[in-house]
Amino acid sequence: MSFRLCVRLQGGVPRHHQSIHHVKEWRNEALSSTHFHPHRLATQLTSIPISVSTASILNMSIIATTQNAARLGATVPEVSSLFPAQSAPLTEIDKTVFSMVVPEVADMIGTSTSHHQLSVIIVGIETHICVTQTTLDLLRRGHKVYVLADGVSSCNELERPIALARLAREGAVVTTSESVLFELLGDAKNPHFRAISGLVKDSKDDTKGAVAALGKL
Repeated sequence: MSFRLCVRLQGGVPRHHQSIHHVKEWRNEALSSTHFHPHRLATQLTSIPISVSTASILNMSIIATTQNAARLGATVPEVSSLFPAQSAPLTEIDKTVFSMVVPEVADMIGTSTSHHQLSVIIVGIETHICVTQTTLDLLRRGHKVYVLADGVSSCNELERPIALARLAREGAVVTTSESVLFELLGDAKNPHFRAISGLVKDSKDDTKGAVAALGKL
């Protein structure tokens, strides 16, 4: 089973590691919005860079999307600065639809078969809109989706637990960043264990804060 990381963060902030790390957008606009809790943004921006760094270490594919970047801004530098070099498996796409499964992404991931199922890790905003629609689209295609509870947020904090509960009912795995990182490693003998466990150790306090602030379903 292959992994991808998908990320959506605009505006300024299984064992076969071919994962989609869904880095959904973080906007500069969102970072300054009073609708977001500053302490939650700070802790969340810790979980997501760790996930991106891990994806780079494990050579996992990363798909980063922005939502109408001309209006809402580019991926935050706290995240984009961690993206791998151009030679690495990184795809950046701007879009206006809310799901990140736009034609370019759909062509990349295909539909699950007995010989082809992806595990997709999703982080970013907003939980009840883009994260939800992306997760549902991926589930319909037969892929396994991990939504990191400490790596997603919404302007209205009450939207998060409702959306995460719905996604869990629909079949997504709602979990935490640290849990997924060690699941990716699988074994302390993994040659990448020292590098990734170092990331976890260095951010232990911040990750604990992220789980406390964002991990409630």
